[in-house]
Amino acid sequence: QMKKRCDQKLLIRIKTKCIPCSLNLDTQCPAGYTKFTNGTGTPDCRYYLEIKTYTLSFPGCRHHCVKEFEQPECCQAHWGPDCMGK
Repeated sequence: QMKKRCDQKLLIRIKTKCIPCSLNLDTQCPAGYTKFTNGTGTPDCRYYLEIKTYTLSFPGCRHHCVKEFEQPECCQAHWGPDCMGK
């Protein structure tokens, strides 16, 4: 008997908001995501600070987060919500 379901595993990657590196140590990923970076995170972004009519840009840090997600899918020659065959 042929397999009916061939679910695909997907990896969803997101980054947290860019903030000062010194404040980023305790930043958490959203619920369901796992933190991929350690310590203060990755110093690969800039955050902006508005002071009256000026906007200042500073180097900052953010964390990378991952979540595994299973995409339901039928195997070849099967279809529909129950993955019925011929």
